[in-house]
Amino acid sequence: MSLLQKIVLAVIGILARCCVSWEVKGRENIPTGGALLVISNHIHLLDPFLIALSSPRWVYFVAKEELFKNPLLRPIIRWSGAVSAPRRGGAADKKKTALQAEKILEEGLTLCIFPEGKRSVDAELIPGKFGPVVISAQTGAPFLPVGIIGTERVKGLSWPWRRPHVIINIGKPFQLSCSGAGRLTRGQMKEMTDLMMRKIAELLPESYRGVYK
Repeated sequence: MSLLQKIVLAVIGILARCCVSWEVKGRENIPTGGALLVISNHIHLLDPFLIALSSPRWVYFVAKEELFKNPLLRPIIRWSGAVSAPRRGGAADKKKTALQAEKILEEGLTLCIFPEGKRSVDAELIPGKFGPVVISAQTGAPFLPVGIIGTERVKGLSWPWRRPHVIINIGKPFQLSCSGAGRLTRGQMKEMTDLMMRKIAELLPESYRGVYK
């Protein structure tokens, strides 16, 4: 992580601490080097910032295309090196996103993907997408599961004064049997995606597990 990246995270951390109380569990599970594919549930816009602040390594994110058009967020997202993911793109668009993600991992860096593909409106897990499994199959990168608990309370006008408590629960790295296997069948992708999502569910309270209870 560069000095500038450390400074930016430090400033974001100070601002975040003014509004949210959070603790990180399992930080020791984060490998110090090598490609790493972080997967997490997604509840709130704050989730990527809290994951970035919880890691000793710089984290690149796959972010929805709309955020790159937001005048307030666009400069930060582009500077951070995030990968754009179109919601309604065709096969060519999806392949471009996958290639950019794979390049980050092939350089031995850390990439975070929210497998659900969007925020959960009720904090419960929804079915995961195949993307992370496909990328792991192509690169052999191990997964680092993360469970975020409490950001659904960041809402309304009074939350900065209430400072909701949030937990970032980091699990142990793991690899699926398909990691580095290359092309997968649809059945294999479905099976491996369910296994991946259950790893996230294990880090969450029962009430958050949704379809993976």
